Amino acid sequence: MPSPVSADHPAAQPPGRGSVEALITQARRLKGDVDAVRRDTRSDGADPEERWQRALCDLALHQLDDLDAHLAQLRDGPQPAPAEPAAPPAARPAPAAAPSGSLLSRVGSAEWNLLTDEATWSGELYQILGLDPARPALTLDELPSLVVDEDRPTLTAMVTDCLVDAKPIDGEFRVVRPDASVRTVHMMGEPVLGADGGTTSMWAVLRDVSELRRSQRTVRETRDSLHRHRRQEQTEHRIAAELQEAVLPPWRGSLRLPRHGPGALDLAAHRLPAATATPLGGDWYDALELTDGQTLLSVGDLTGQGVAVASGMATLLGAVRGMAMAGTEPGQLLTLLNQLLDTTVQPALGSAVCCRYRPETRTLVWAQAGHPAPLLYRDGTGRVLDTPDGVLLGASSGAVYGQSVVTLLPGDLLLLHTDGLMSGHGRTAAVDRLLGLAPRFGAARTAQDCVRTVVEEFGGSGREDDACVLVAKVTT
Repeated sequence: MPSPVSADHPAAQPPGRGSVEALITQARRLKGDVDAVRRDTRSDGADPEERWQRALCDLALHQLDDLDAHLAQLRDGPQPAPAEPAAPPAARPAPAAAPSGSLLSRVGSAEWNLLTDEATWSGELYQILGLDPARPALTLDELPSLVVDEDRPTLTAMVTDCLVDAKPIDGEFRVVRPDASVRTVHMMGEPVLGADGGTTSMWAVLRDVSELRRSQRTVRETRDSLHRHRRQEQTEHRIAAELQEAVLPPWRGSLRLPRHGPGALDLAAHRLPAATATPLGGDWYDALELTDGQTLLSVGDLTGQGVAVASGMATLLGAVRGMAMAGTEPGQLLTLLNQLLDTTVQPALGSAVCCRYRPETRTLVWAQAGHPAPLLYRDGTGRVLDTPDGVLLGASSGAVYGQSVVTLLPGDLLLLHTDGLMSGHGRTAAVDRLLGLAPRFGAARTAQDCVRTVVEEFGGSGREDDACVLVAKVTT
């Protein structure tokens, strides 16, 4: 572009062809790498982060396409100026058009001679503006007729500053083409000064940046959508955590129940969060002293994640407590709980173990609904309790749940847990690992010591889901 200081300033020499070729090679290699990343970023439109990643890849490819074409122009040099037509301007032949969609079809140039009031446009500029190249180029006074009303003051101010104050032009405006489509044009230009220091003409490069701006807008929109999605996830996680904290017994330390003496239970529990940053699930545990002196023990899991599931868990836990307080036996309790789930507006599945412990006789009456059975540890060994019949809650209308009775001995230890404790392990392998803790449980003084042992074994990074563990030790 000519210097605004003098039109006679010698032009800089172009860079060596070899160095430009090397840059073109690097740009095309990078473009291939970005395209490969874009293909790997498969998005069905559901994940906000994937949409944002794909939009960024599209924008990067768009800019690399432009860079490739710019370097090719730098290597090949400017196109030769067309010969002066013999016929009047209106009858001059149309310049050769660049391939549709290429960078050359998006970059055009123009010069306006202020002394003769003549305008010279490249063929690419006609293509950008959608005008017939057989028509005369528009003068600076006529050019605003193509610009949308809101952007005309911007163009007028840029041109005035250039012609009057010799300021470079660098700005954007929108034009309306004859087919009514709107394009965004970026204009860069400088005045050409005569020997007396006055402006004799203005030279400019106009670039169609519509696709670039559209890509940038998509990146902004997908980024904003991702931010909103993450804020919503954080809010939901906080609400679900607060809801769990409000309805579950305290899980740091032993669970204190008022009853003491022979046959009473030493209780401890812990909730292990998932290793990954997933929304909270519907796992619960509970230990409750009932009005008849018996103790309710329960663990369960409602399928799904998020606030709705945490709310559903709170509803189920409230129903379990209410029915247990009313004296409902575990099998009948799960039967009624299944009916409750069957009547909810949003169908859900759940699993649970419900136990009722009688300290006078040290008997445990329990039932299960599609849930891992409690583990009983005695004299340094462990075993899985024989499982009564019971399907998942919400899986079958009218399901009936059986129950079993186990007599416990002083020093016996019960371990109840949710499915998430086995996440990342095969069910059989996980149960074997739990049963293998029997010697360590036998050496433990309290239920809380046993819970710490479980957390040490299963609280690592391999678990994919939340988990709850509840330990009950019969006191002597």
